[in-house]
Amino acid sequence: MVAAALIPLRGHLENTNIALILVVVVVAIACSGSRLAAGLAALSAAFWYEFFFTVPFNSPSINRGEDALSAVLLLVVGLTVGQLSVWARRQRDDARQGRADIGRIHRAADLASRGESAERVVAAVAAQLRDVLVLRDCRFDPGPADPLLARIDASGAVSWGAMEWGTESLGLPAKGVSLEVSGGGRVLGSYTMIPTPGEPIGPDRLVVAVALAHQAGAALNGLQPA
Repeated sequence: MVAAALIPLRGHLENTNIALILVVVVVAIACSGSRLAAGLAALSAAFWYEFFFTVPFNSPSINRGEDALSAVLLLVVGLTVGQLSVWARRQRDDARQGRADIGRIHRAADLASRGESAERVVAAVAAQLRDVLVLRDCRFDPGPADPLLARIDASGAVSWGAMEWGTESLGLPAKGVSLEVSGGGRVLGSYTMIPTPGEPIGPDRLVVAVALAHQAGAALNGLQPA
């Protein structure tokens, strides 16, 4: 416990400096943990600061208004900085995911541009769809999609009949979902995908899936991808 380790400095170091040390610890935890971990770290830092470094010592009560203010500010700063650290890490992860998704589309397009067979492009796209949508299985079937399955439309929205499916909270429908492959203005086939139950899928990943299907459609139609 960092606060307990700082007890020997009590009376030798200003309480504001003690509070700043605890904030640094909260930030370090936020950078390597979750939002919950950051929040718990901030609450813990504020409590133990109050317990060990405000009068009366070793008591959860506070006698001086300035000490109470310091404890509250420690909590607020810890929570705020912790949340900002978690947000920054999420932005970094999203950027990394975006680069990976662009790479997937590029690899599928590159196969077709090198003159690889349509079958190989279709298989490569199926493998990329498994990764980007965290699927348990993905296969390509000639002809129209199964009308009983949910479908991903050209905009990346998922619908099941007249109902739009909330993939960010529910994931993809467990019974499966289809993604049509078109080329030259006609349906050439569809990918039938079996998802990982409960795996949340954001709209960006669905748009990437549609872009990958376009590459398969272009290959099957004998066209070069855009």
